[in-house]
Amino acid sequence: MGETRVDLHHLLEDLRDAYPGSLEETILTEIMANSLDSGAHRITLSVDSEQATLTVVGNGSGMQRRELARYHDIAATSKVRGQGIGFAGVGIKLSLLVCEEVLTETQRGKSHVATCWHLSSRHRAPWKWVPPPNLVAEQGTAIRLKLHNALSPLLDAGFLEGSIRRHYQPLLDPSFDQVLAAHYPREVRIQVNGLLLEKQPWVAQERAPLEIRLMRKRKPSAIGYLIREHLPLPEEQQGLAISTFGKVIKRGWDWLGVVPTTPDRISGLIEVPPLAVCLTLNKGDFIRVGSRGGIYLAYRKAIQEVVSHQLSAWGDARESSEEPRPRMLRPLERELEQVLEDLSEEYPLLGSLVERRAGGQKRLPLGTGGDVSDARAVVTTLLTARAEEEGQGLDQHVGPSEREGSSETQEPKSLEEPELTEGKTLLPEKGGQRRPARYGLNIQFEDRPDDEELGRLVESTVLVNQAHPAYRRAVVSRSVGYHIALAVAMSLAPLAVEPAQEHAFITTFLSRWGEALEQPKGHKRRKR
Repeated sequence: MGETRVDLHHLLEDLRDAYPGSLEETILTEIMANSLDSGAHRITLSVDSEQATLTVVGNGSGMQRRELARYHDIAATSKVRGQGIGFAGVGIKLSLLVCEEVLTETQRGKSHVATCWHLSSRHRAPWKWVPPPNLVAEQGTAIRLKLHNALSPLLDAGFLEGSIRRHYQPLLDPSFDQVLAAHYPREVRIQVNGLLLEKQPWVAQERAPLEIRLMRKRKPSAIGYLIREHLPLPEEQQGLAISTFGKVIKRGWDWLGVVPTTPDRISGLIEVPPLAVCLTLNKGDFIRVGSRGGIYLAYRKAIQEVVSHQLSAWGDARESSEEPRPRMLRPLERELEQVLEDLSEEYPLLGSLVERRAGGQKRLPLGTGGDVSDARAVVTTLLTARAEEEGQGLDQHVGPSEREGSSETQEPKSLEEPELTEGKTLLPEKGGQRRPARYGLNIQFEDRPDDEELGRLVESTVLVNQAHPAYRRAVVSRSVGYHIALAVAMSLAPLAVEPAQEHAFITTFLSRWGEALEQPKGHKRRKR
């Protein structure tokens, strides 16, 4: 009889690599996330430098004895997608890499138990029941980490406060109290070594509020602000951050696809609670395919419009392209999209860039070309369709205060409300129906003189480096089309395959693109 063996140390290291920040930041933010998910509104962090311990106590719902036992399983979780920001207690599991011992005490009702856990070898992480040290007063869960390294950042109160303020900025900014009140009915209070972290608004030389109203509600579904300084900001503050339930998920400009002329002097933050249903498995990014991907892309489009409008008001909006868009680019995009459709079955990871897949991006009803002003109808329709699939109402995506059904927050459904017809989502439009928008591959240009790459993939856009010497040579020799196709292939290769297969992918991609010339043209669009 054999048995399955797991290299736990290697598994935990791989799990650590799935997060962009340092290991200590990941441990801290995930412990905080799980405490918030348990309903805690008072969280205290205490450091004992002599004992090299960090203790985190939250007054959440606590756990029963059976739940605490299951909590030591690496892949165990009782979380429901869209209702939390922590992932399967990953902070506690990762702490095994840096701790001599992890003590967990929890109390719920009459159940008051505690365990002690450590990593004894690469394959074993034994735990045992121990008497509760009474770190929890009435109800909740306490974690005590005994660190290997007495100089660990987790034992530095300044590091703890800085990390919490950076990763949970909306919770500590009074500007977001209104939108977060639905998820956190009681004010969240965080203490570090007995000192309360006071709420601080982001003070800047210029500040502009942002509001996103979707789903035909008077209350904004997302709020935030942009700030502008006269001098460059610190690198960790640059770019627009997007958060959900108070936890910052992404920061920068690449995720939004809108870049101001002075990106180092403009920053901001926007809180979008409904995007919790779109979080990836490790809660470090957003899904971009299927119905959840449609919700994310619709909110992203709405945020793009609001941010672009404010940047234009500031005179900081960057033109879409300094040079005229080549006439041959749109037909080339269509050809490359067809190649992606053909290759998506062979390379499934390209599915996020393919419009034709059922339930994917092809069904996104975001209009055509320029004006896309009714993004709220998109999200309404997508959420309705998703709720019907799961047998639930739209109420699961909004907070308790919005489920009361008052006339101030909800309006009767209009006859112009979008409907699902034969799997297609349509938007109302004067004079006829609006065609679904493209949300497949897009090609744009940028100047990166110090970059040796021909192009790079950002979201669903390939940015071709027109400052590259090879591009300038292609312009002179009238071979821009081939150069762009090669740049697209090289940009998509890391997404589609492992590094060892990138050359084969590029060869196959260019071969399919060349074969497109030999195929008969598609049927012309029928006249209505």
